[in-house]
Amino acid sequence: MAYELIETIEVGAGGAASIEFTSIPQDGVDLVLVTSLRSSTTSNAAFLVLNDASVTGKYLYGSGSVADSYTSGWGLMSTPSSATANTPSSTGTYISNYTSATAHSVSVDAVTENNATAVTMTLNAGISTSTTAVTNLKINAAVTFVQYSTASLYKIY
Repeated sequence: MAYELIETIEVGAGGAASIEFTSIPQDGVDLVLVTSLRSSTTSNAAFLVLNDASVTGKYLYGSGSVADSYTSGWGLMSTPSSATANTPSSTGTYISNYTSATAHSVSVDAVTENNATAVTMTLNAGISTSTTAVTNLKINAAVTFVQYSTASLYKIY
């Protein structure tokens, strides 16, 4: 199994409402998305979209005071502005069989960073409603990603 970086995107001054990878090469087996995100408000939501199709699933959620599970739209994590300064989230996303013409399974391991008792951790398992090869991947913010937020996309052979 070999990883090859496709692209790294860093948000510039002024922020961005989304981060998008287009024209994803079709010569791999799986994709890995590694993000380090911070939002401009107290929202920590970020949503994954494959080929303009949503990803839905089940996720386990835990913080310093709450543990729960949800079934809903797909949420990645972005550290909110209310958390410790200059500390982005850390998220790893795995997308299986991205070149196939079937629904794609997706798994995420995410955590927001904060020097306090309330830190958010999630494990997600989901599926995309897209049934074509993944050629476009987008991360939408519930608000705005701040400068220096990054996303790196890798293909696996």
